[in-house]
Amino acid sequence: MSHTTLTGADDPTFDLLVIGAGPTGLACAIEAQKAGFRVVLVDKGCLCNSLFHYPAHMTFFTTSELLEIGGIPFSTPNAKPSRNEALEYYRQVAAFYKLDVRQYKRVERVSGSDGAFVVHTVDRFGRQGSLKARKLTVSIGYYDLPNLLGIPGEDLSKVHHYYNDPHPFSGLEVAVIGGKNSAAIAALELWRHGARVTLIHRDPELHRHVKYWIKPDIENRIKNGEIKALFNSRAIEITPDTLEVQTAEGHKTLPNDFVFALTGYHPDFGFLERLGITLAGVDRLPVCDKKTLESNVPGIYLAGVIVAGSRTNEIFIENGRFHGRQIADALTEKLESSNRPKQG
Repeated sequence: MSHTTLTGADDPTFDLLVIGAGPTGLACAIEAQKAGFRVVLVDKGCLCNSLFHYPAHMTFFTTSELLEIGGIPFSTPNAKPSRNEALEYYRQVAAFYKLDVRQYKRVERVSGSDGAFVVHTVDRFGRQGSLKARKLTVSIGYYDLPNLLGIPGEDLSKVHHYYNDPHPFSGLEVAVIGGKNSAAIAALELWRHGARVTLIHRDPELHRHVKYWIKPDIENRIKNGEIKALFNSRAIEITPDTLEVQTAEGHKTLPNDFVFALTGYHPDFGFLERLGITLAGVDRLPVCDKKTLESNVPGIYLAGVIVAGSRTNEIFIENGRFHGRQIADALTEKLESSNRPKQG
């Protein structure tokens, strides 16, 4: 059912501005647009920017139907879709709905208030701009901000917080720091493409959430000595030619050419706080209504993984994609309420 928008055709103000054009942000825009609202999306990178920066040969852990948005089928001949297939799918969905996506525009700050927000942006060349919107949805994900080690040498060019392709590291000494899926997958791929891999993890074993078909593979490689593993260990310094590690047996100096510090990522809590959104508890959960997803700041809604604060393993595309319907329903209710004649 379509509703009258809050804005007129000649009004430059959008009904809803979505910050973040990932799968959840796209789903939010689609549902609001279906409800008759004028919508624009803004992203500091490209469409599905975080997904674009996933490893080039990555395969999703889930099936394609759980990644669908906007009622558009995601067809693939594979049991689980690849990164490239997902990028193609979301690109086609955005085109089908003719979504207004402003790419490569970083949101610097937001002024105004509910019903009259001004979103201030800057592009790749430092040029400033602004967009007006009645309501905002923040769907910024978390993949852009890695959890840093905080040790000397982390700023060296040989240190990476994202893993992409194993080819450039063949025949070299490579350390992978971390114990979850991304670290296990990177270690296996690097080893299979000729790198000499050492896995370093602060806990006594790999994380229990490592996927069931990956865990035995990495454990067998470690057992066979094909991949070295240092558990109960942490990196304490990175130099151009070595990696200094504190282990349960004492200090070790490892020859090293590259480091993949795959220790997770976190949402941009500072950005949320600058918007005035309250973060509660040790997990820094943004305060929001569970039904409408409206935050403690009137007119600003939250969608996707940021709803879970630092508990980033709770919300994925599979469940975050439904946030758009919740927000669209809330916007519709507010519009209808404002249009009802006052009683008495």
